[in-house]
Amino acid sequence: MIYKTELTAITPNQLNGFFVDWPNPPNLETHLNVLKQISHIVLALDQQTNQVVGFITAISDGILSAYIPLLEVLPSHQHQGIGQELVKRMLTQLSEFYMIDLCCDEDLAPFYEKHAMRKGTGMHVRNYSMQAGR
Repeated sequence: MIYKTELTAITPNQLNGFFVDWPNPPNLETHLNVLKQISHIVLALDQQTNQVVGFITAISDGILSAYIPLLEVLPSHQHQGIGQELVKRMLTQLSEFYMIDLCCDEDLAPFYEKHAMRKGTGMHVRNYSMQAGR
């Protein structure tokens, strides 16, 4: 597995297969555009196929806080430690910030607790009609 922190030479076709079970997922071009706009990223690429098999993103004010909105690993590559490695590398990138937050479903909390993250109270709005992006 190769881990990268930039999008150099990444094409939309390398992003196929993500957002499983999303009722209205972004298309490949929109997905790449999202990744281009993000402030921090770690990609996992399969060495043999050069396909992106996982990614994690963060947005930040660059001073005090960062938010991790997306962590995705292709179903065919889950349970191989890729997600754990992506989180570890992202938290290392963000280690200078006072607060690092993310929201997740209750069943995913134990995954993040392995990285010394703690449950907190949060609020959110989901505009599912915009799930595929603009």
